[in-house]
Amino acid sequence: MAAPCLSLLALSLSSVALAQSVQHNAAQRPAAGVSRIISPSFAGLGLEPSNLFSFTGEEQENELTKNLLQNLVDYTGVPPHIRLGGNTQDYFKWDENMNDWAWRNNPNAVGQGAFPSDHMIIGPRYFEALDRFPEGTPLTFGLNLAYEEEDYIDQIVTMATQALDRLENLNVVSFEIGNEPDLYLQNGFRTGSWGGDVYTQQWLDRAQAVYDQVLKPRQLGTNFFEPGATASTIGTSFQIDNLVSFDIDRNANGTDTPLIAQWNQHDYYHYIGVSTYTLTQDRFMDLSTTRNQFLAWEEEIQQADETPFAYALREMGIVGPIGLADITDVFGAALWNLNFFLYTAALNITMVGMHMTDNSNASAWQPIEFYGNAPHVRPNYYSFAAFDQIIGPTCQARVGGGVLDQPGDYQGRLAIYDVYQNDELASVVLINSRPANVSEANKGSMTFDLSFDSSLGGQEVHLAFLTNDGADAKNGTTWNGISYEESGDGTPQTVDDTEHTMTIENDGSLSVAVRDTEAVVVNFGGAVGRRAYNAEACGDLSTSRPEALNPGTKTGQGAAASASESSAASSNNNSAKENGVLRVSTMVLATFASALFSGFCILFA
Repeated sequence: MAAPCLSLLALSLSSVALAQSVQHNAAQRPAAGVSRIISPSFAGLGLEPSNLFSFTGEEQENELTKNLLQNLVDYTGVPPHIRLGGNTQDYFKWDENMNDWAWRNNPNAVGQGAFPSDHMIIGPRYFEALDRFPEGTPLTFGLNLAYEEEDYIDQIVTMATQALDRLENLNVVSFEIGNEPDLYLQNGFRTGSWGGDVYTQQWLDRAQAVYDQVLKPRQLGTNFFEPGATASTIGTSFQIDNLVSFDIDRNANGTDTPLIAQWNQHDYYHYIGVSTYTLTQDRFMDLSTTRNQFLAWEEEIQQADETPFAYALREMGIVGPIGLADITDVFGAALWNLNFFLYTAALNITMVGMHMTDNSNASAWQPIEFYGNAPHVRPNYYSFAAFDQIIGPTCQARVGGGVLDQPGDYQGRLAIYDVYQNDELASVVLINSRPANVSEANKGSMTFDLSFDSSLGGQEVHLAFLTNDGADAKNGTTWNGISYEESGDGTPQTVDDTEHTMTIENDGSLSVAVRDTEAVVVNFGGAVGRRAYNAEACGDLSTSRPEALNPGTKTGQGAAASASESSAASSNNNSAKENGVLRVSTMVLATFASALFSGFCILFA
């Protein structure tokens, strides 16, 4: 059974707001409410299948994507988990003879649906492109459930076979059968009495066939599939407890093990045209609104905790379907994303996949030219780098904390997370999301008065900053003194090699000022990103947690850029310088051309 999930609303942070300071007692060892060990591939990516070639390249590999993914491997020792899935997984059909570096429209499509469930043809080049991701990338591969012509079993078995046989560089760890099936009536994929009970039978039918014809001959286990739990929370029979009541977790035929690997669910913070409020920078950077929106999913996590299966948020987005200019493509989004990774890790979610399309202003990078802009790195990519360097390659990281509740200008703007390595306090992450734009010459700050065990008095700590000139900045972000933009190709370049350190007072106190619209990591034992790979811990994690793969033998020490690359000067010891969720299929029709079939959730807050 998964570890119990505690709502962060009820989690005591031992923190109290006082005027322009906030006090926090950082426990030396993890207390109740701290997460279990975080998988090093936790901060993952979701990739819309129709957009694959934009990210990987066609005949020529996309160097920006290659380098940005490699950075993350260097920090955790393992690639981020990638989910290849979205609306378009339910449109794909295999054609052995289609050798284009693209998908093609099927001139003979017969499948049902507002967009026929077999209208996109892919061939061998598709898997050649997909296999360019870093070696050992854990992959959840989306299969087509929407298609239900007479040959539906042959089609799904064929696609599963291609994925396992053609992907030599990647590690296919699970299949997702169907994208958001609770929307199939609206999408025209099903008619009549479609609900969680009928879905369960069709899901089991296909999963059993793939096991019998694809997995079993390859001596792979039954538990290779992720059922898609509800993408809405209003009037649905697809919630996890519903699916369990319909016996979706029964054992595979002829075995004593189920077909489920873990639960798979999707969510978006906001959806343009459907959410009932206008999203502003001020509201977006109020981190309590994220917590409030996610309460419905916390209930789903609690339902998952009552089963033997873990819970993954395989598709997540800030704003759907394709982001929102000046909200998701600016520095404020980097702080939002870092908070979301830490918040969801504390809830014992096993992976968060931030969904990406090539035309989305919310994607961590723009892989090809779009909107008149050349390929480039967006600020929220830095949140991936920050999170991965914070947890490191140790396979021992745990996190606890959340957003602080306090009155005044900083209501919902402050978050504190304690990070533990081998059950010892290793880092404290301080986030100040109070909006301060580039144009504001005199930005405010909040002082975090930290209290550590007195035995740490006199110890030096290192500080790392996730920063920019303001919340509305579209470029110029740095994390830990590193830029991923300066090089032009996504490789890291040190732009500030200043060593920021502080010394804890003899009584265990430390005061750290964090500028509005900035995050600071207080790190014990040296600079952030220098922890070593722990082979024994990673082996144990791989054995005890099937969803947390062994990161291999890379050190992941994060020596991403040399001092010789620095464009900034020298080292010194400076001081710290609403809740319902609904999905509406008509939005798929309205945004098909612009969103390129991006999967999405419709949220009312």
